[in-house]
Amino acid sequence: QVQLVESGGGLVQAGGSLRLSCKASGIIFSINAMGWYRQAPGKQRELVAAVTSGGSTNYLDSVKGRFTIFRDGTKNTVDLQMNSLKPEDTAVYYCNADRIRARSGYFSSLWGQGTQVTVSS
Repeated sequence: QVQLVESGGGLVQAGGSLRLSCKASGIIFSINAMGWYRQAPGKQRELVAAVTSGGSTNYLDSVKGRFTIFRDGTKNTVDLQMNSLKPEDTAVYYCNADRIRARSGYFSSLWGQGTQVTVSS
């Protein structure tokens, strides 16, 4: 079975930095894209940043220049470095992996359990 295990997150003051990490466990042959989403209270889940297996990246406009996504295809990990954090970045952040081929089967999309990021003003 493939699982996404997240780490990082926490409480930080505005202007500070945090790094989120996510690792896909299991015997994995390929993953198309990995990324991070977030969901604030009362709001829909939104894509924050994603990176394809070819290295193409996509960022939410409001985080461009502040957040950077890193992916290690050999380790099946994806990190999100978040700098210059703002109170409006406060949300639960979820790791996502898209189109996973693993020994245990094919998975169209998998989600991590979520990690809380709180930015105080």
